[in-house]
Amino acid sequence: MRETERRQEEWPKKTELTCIRCPIGCMLMVAENQDGTIRVTGNTCNRGADYGKKETTNPTRTVTSTVKVKNGIRPVVPVKTQSDIPKRKIADCMRALKGMEAEAPIKIGDIILRDVAGTGVDIVATKSMNERKNG
Repeated sequence: MRETERRQEEWPKKTELTCIRCPIGCMLMVAENQDGTIRVTGNTCNRGADYGKKETTNPTRTVTSTVKVKNGIRPVVPVKTQSDIPKRKIADCMRALKGMEAEAPIKIGDIILRDVAGTGVDIVATKSMNERKNG
């Protein structure tokens, strides 16, 4: 067996990604060995290596959406997860938000929903919402 064939056999699982951690947008090749070792190539900085490893082993995302508002000057308030959640939990997060209704007044940063979808991450308001004045 030639050396190049042996090296390819050692790293059977390969994924190509474009790094999004800085403006350069490096093309990454993330290779995973059978023993779980991960090798990232194509990155020009450590952020690219970290991104490649995380994206292939435990991808996470920040979720943004809106929640209905009772007695607010607008019908909805924009919200987001306070930090990243596992990508596989996004649909559960959106289902939890679908029936939510917050009551005005709301301040930016207020917690709208605690521990969304069992992730340990809270949903917070990203804009303040005043209460509607009657009359």
